[in-house]
Amino acid sequence: MTRNTALCERNVTDAFKDAFRAHPAGVAIITADGGSGPVGLTASSVSSVSAEPPILSFSLASTHGTAGVIAGSPTVVVHLLGAENAALAALFARQGADRFGATRTRTLPGGEPVLEDAPVALLCRVDGRVPVGSSILIAATVLEIIPGSTGQDPLVYHNRTYHRLGRHSALGESGPVAGGSGE
Repeated sequence: MTRNTALCERNVTDAFKDAFRAHPAGVAIITADGGSGPVGLTASSVSSVSAEPPILSFSLASTHGTAGVIAGSPTVVVHLLGAENAALAALFARQGADRFGATRTRTLPGGEPVLEDAPVALLCRVDGRVPVGSSILIAATVLEIIPGSTGQDPLVYHNRTYHRLGRHSALGESGPVAGGSGE
């Protein structure tokens, strides 16, 4: 690789990061029990893949530490967060934090930890692990929907900050915004 190629790749990487900082994403916490107790982390990469059967995906930037335990677990719980969970999202994003010490949780029969304050949790069976670039892409089938704390506005992450979505942020009553193509 030449110096110019390396510089170009770094510029593309920096521009890629900047582009996704400007693209809001829903916030989730993914938990598992790797055999040595509960682990969890905050993710903004959760995405619906299929409705029939219900499959979702998420990516992990590492296969070490907490991410490695989650990547190797046969089941995980994906908690889709509401705006009232911003402090919880920040806690689970912090390296070295005691994530479960003061967090209201319960344990499923398979040992998976569920965060009781999340609006909804999805118990998932991990079906696929695909190394992609410097990350690992996880595909998981949803086995159970676990309702939680209802009535929260969604929590999104945009430009390194948590935001609340709600009526105040709606651009139209329903459907495409006036003047939009909808496609």
